[in-house]
Amino acid sequence: MWLEGAFSKRGWVQGVSRLVMKFGGTSVADLDRIRRVGRLVAAEVAAGHRVAVVVSAMSGKTNELVAWTDGAGPAAAGLAPSDDEYDTVVASGEQVTAGLLAMTLRNMGLDAKSWLGWQIPIIADDAHGRARIDDIPPEKLGAALDAGEVAVIAGFQGVTRAGRIATLGRGGSDTSAVAIAAALKAVRCDIYTDVDGVYTTDPRIEAKARKLNKISYEEMLEMASLGAKVLQTRSVELAMAQGVPVRVLSSFVEPGEAPGQGTIVCDEEEIMEKRIVSGVAYSRDEAKISLFGLPDHPGVSSEIFGRLADANVNVDMIVQSHARTRDTANMEFTVGKRDAQRAVEIVRAAQAQIGFEEVQVNEDVAKVSVIGVGMRSHTGVAKTMFGALAEKGVNIQVISTSEIKISVLIDAAYTELAVRALHAAYELEQL
Repeated sequence: MWLEGAFSKRGWVQGVSRLVMKFGGTSVADLDRIRRVGRLVAAEVAAGHRVAVVVSAMSGKTNELVAWTDGAGPAAAGLAPSDDEYDTVVASGEQVTAGLLAMTLRNMGLDAKSWLGWQIPIIADDAHGRARIDDIPPEKLGAALDAGEVAVIAGFQGVTRAGRIATLGRGGSDTSAVAIAAALKAVRCDIYTDVDGVYTTDPRIEAKARKLNKISYEEMLEMASLGAKVLQTRSVELAMAQGVPVRVLSSFVEPGEAPGQGTIVCDEEEIMEKRIVSGVAYSRDEAKISLFGLPDHPGVSSEIFGRLADANVNVDMIVQSHARTRDTANMEFTVGKRDAQRAVEIVRAAQAQIGFEEVQVNEDVAKVSVIGVGMRSHTGVAKTMFGALAEKGVNIQVISTSEIKISVLIDAAYTELAVRALHAAYELEQL
């Protein structure tokens, strides 16, 4: 048995012919796109791979299903939510796609069959709507692939030990694909999306953004968590823990049209030349909470962030400074915009116990980050970042760092200017 995010890396079997291919919602949005996916799958089968395909729901379908549960579920009657039935409804989108792709592959002369999470089985915990994978026994699925079948698997879903459907959270099909690749000891997990790889930054903001041939798991994990939408964070964590090579590439090409395309996400040791900075990421989904006049003594921070943690509010950047009044401090921290008002309500409800004077919230902010494994061994990265922003008149409100990233909180109006300035400062167009 192995637990998602809590297991040791397995010995990886290189050179085996099993391959996992994953297609997102835009890649299977209609029957024409499903037929294109079928041709991509057929090309890998012709190349000698034993293929498992993981599919998302057709673009927009999950949102529609969620809306139906909002209207028909227990919440509409003022009752407690019944998450297992929510999962039953929203998991059906992937089931439709799996069946349609299996039909398409059969029409192309391939031996294909759809698989649902419970048929493999993908065993998950009972945290419905955000379940984590406990185990994937590989015997049934592996035997089907070795017999020549193309297994078309509904992503995003598993089954609890009590036999109920459990979904893995939005974007969970990426996690399904990586977990299945790990269980099958596949040579690689190819994740097809609407972009042709991982770029140094968002090409919609910086036209000089370059596609990376390879990126380390750690860099990809930071980029995913800091706003890059190419891969789901949990899927990258799982790939890193299990040593699953992941390739990101576009589904909007025909087989053979762009050989060698995509970006490989792999161990840092497999990247010959370490870049100081590999990319610039940004997120506009930020809100800054400011607390003024806090008592400056031990236990205050624990009280604040303990209450937020108990309410499942994720806190990111934190900075504390001395206030002008003796024995008081000011504190600023960031949360996601959707949690901002709830965070304010939580701290206001504890104002008497905590003892602060005032709380303010600012949702007109953005987080901009530079990421690169080369930061471990090079100095001057922060100097370059702060100098580039200062030259453009961008004021920094909050700073946070890790071993391979530096993030700053700025006024949202300067987001695109900051991204372009940092991309140029680190000469990422030359990668």
